[in-house]
Amino acid sequence: PEREGMFHRGPGLNLTSGQYTAPLAGYYTFSTTLHIARREPRRKRQGCRGSRLRVLICVQSCCQHNSHLESVSRLESSGDLFTISVTGTLYLQAGQYASVFVDNTAGSPLTVQSGSDFSAVLLGV
Repeated sequence: PEREGMFHRGPGLNLTSGQYTAPLAGYYTFSTTLHIARREPRRKRQGCRGSRLRVLICVQSCCQHNSHLESVSRLESSGDLFTISVTGTLYLQAGQYASVFVDNTAGSPLTVQSGSDFSAVLLGV
């Protein structure tokens, strides 16, 4: 929401960069749900054997062991719309940021659809 109500959007979220910057050091729970559509017509698609879609939430753009959350899904050849979610807890220092990355091994063009979301909540310091 743009204004206060049931939820409050804090100053840490930058809608232009897509990054959430931690105002305080602590444990944060992150969640994202992405609705992704293929932009390539079915008849042009090559076999999806081994094709997968990884969605990651990474700290400081470093998707290394113990500094990211990850979900992996196989891309089925019959589908045009996929939904993939990632949820978990990460520790951020004050001033560090977290953001969402999509790793598409299928090579076909994908579009993140409206209605997708990304959130961060401070659990404690």
